[in-house]
Amino acid sequence: MPHSPSPDPATPGGPGALGQRPAALTVQGLGVTVASGRLTAVRDVSFTVRRGEAVGLVGESGSGKTLICRSVLGLLPPGCAVSGGEIALSGEALTGLSRRDWDRVRGTRVGAVFQDPASYLNPALTVGRQLTEVLRVKLGLDRARAGARAVELFAAVGLHDPAEVARRHPHELSGGMLQRVLIAVAVACAPDLLVADEATTALDVVVQAEVLELLARMRAEQDLALLLVSHDLAVIAEVCDRILVAYAGELVEDGPAERVLNDPLHPYTEALLRVATVVDWERRELEVIPGAPPEVGARLPGCRFADRCAFAAPECRSGPVPLRETSDGRRVRCVRGEEIERSRAGAFGTREVAV
Repeated sequence: MPHSPSPDPATPGGPGALGQRPAALTVQGLGVTVASGRLTAVRDVSFTVRRGEAVGLVGESGSGKTLICRSVLGLLPPGCAVSGGEIALSGEALTGLSRRDWDRVRGTRVGAVFQDPASYLNPALTVGRQLTEVLRVKLGLDRARAGARAVELFAAVGLHDPAEVARRHPHELSGGMLQRVLIAVAVACAPDLLVADEATTALDVVVQAEVLELLARMRAEQDLALLLVSHDLAVIAEVCDRILVAYAGELVEDGPAERVLNDPLHPYTEALLRVATVVDWERRELEVIPGAPPEVGARLPGCRFADRCAFAAPECRSGPVPLRETSDGRRVRCVRGEEIERSRAGAFGTREVAV
């Protein structure tokens, strides 16, 4: 599935316009510790998601994607904590909020959709009752108005016969229908930001495409900022304007989706794209990235990808590698990024991400 370019920069939703829009989410220097503070799992993560923009966060398992998202939502698991940096939602600082204040923010100004939607719904209550309760608690609607609004929201996310769906319990609905229900809950209060963490992973291809189309439509209609986490580069290519690449708890590349997918600057990004693509269609061979990521909390003096990188040089291991801005406005954490780019210019051409 080739990357479909975003709308023209001159249009309201185009990348040129997005760069002028206010920030919905700002993360600056984020650090996260695990094991009750003994190990640092995420370090110095900074990025912005603007209103109407879709930003994809990709990386191998253990790269820190979920910890970054859970930090944004104030939902870090026990033993994990934000150890530094700032998180702001439309200019309001979120770091250090009390549990009561987080309850005020979640569900109203920021919504979330996760993998396995059934685990986030109460099996004893109808889905309509659960959405109605959100509307009553968060927006103060009376029972009748909340019930009517719940049906409207179910219709808006494409559920056929929404009034009947509202009377069903979670076990009576398919996985795709449950994900639509969860999206309705997430956007019920018109949030500034929607975080979707592997929201389409467990769905079949047809339903996945429908959910992605729904997310794109909701983003356009509500001027919603979307942070989409996925291991599936085809999904990211289909939806996102910009891509963040995470490796071993750090961001190693950040740039427009089309540029990152077609002309990666960091060797890890290039490796991810290579293993996501069938190299030999006759033999159906898939490549792998040699080696393994460093253990969580490992203290390394230089680049955390150096031991797996074909371009590694002594200077890669001599000290911290900053995330620096390039001449075309991208960011990359590589001391040899520009040199590598020049050496392979034109070598890869336009990519097609395997699905």
